[in-house]
Amino acid sequence: MVTFHSLTVSMGWIAVLLGLVATYVQFRRVTTQGVEGVSLATWVLFVYMGGFWITYGLVARSWEVVMGSLIILPLQLAILFRLRPWEHVRVASRAFVFFAVCCLLPAVVWGWAGALYGTGVAMTTNRGPQIIELIRHEDASGVSAGSWALGVVSCVLWIIYYTGAHLWAALTATAFAALANLAIAVLASWRHRQARMKLIAEEVFVD
Repeated sequence: MVTFHSLTVSMGWIAVLLGLVATYVQFRRVTTQGVEGVSLATWVLFVYMGGFWITYGLVARSWEVVMGSLIILPLQLAILFRLRPWEHVRVASRAFVFFAVCCLLPAVVWGWAGALYGTGVAMTTNRGPQIIELIRHEDASGVSAGSWALGVVSCVLWIIYYTGAHLWAALTATAFAALANLAIAVLASWRHRQARMKLIAEEVFVD
């Protein structure tokens, strides 16, 4: 008999696999299309927060949470490597300060619950640089709309998992991240459509 608990656990593991697929799709995008439009600050924070979620998963004894970040960490680092963070030390440093204020400091002051709510703020606002990048620049060839859309689905599955595990702070953090992922997926799709229309118009003009 399938119980709600077993169903939510299954959703957690599906979310792990979907997160891996989504990150791989973005990795393939930057290897084939380049990194235009991809925000360095966003991916630096992804790596920082991945370490946070791995630690939290160990404390909460949730292998789904641990693997959800651990399994995608190599791909995140590969994407980050292509963004050359060593050439933008100031961006990486500011990202760490932001991470420390939102995640580490609340953990020290209020424990894991405070850290998770702070992470909810960080998980939402860390998408901010990517959203701004998509609004400011027309060339978003390096941003995979499909990857971010998969990220939305993954977040929904994590929300189901956290509901079953009664991890309400983690659920709140993930819900805000889902909304930010959706915004990026929509903006990236819009930019890609603009690029296609521009290309079609140029081809018609040449003909």
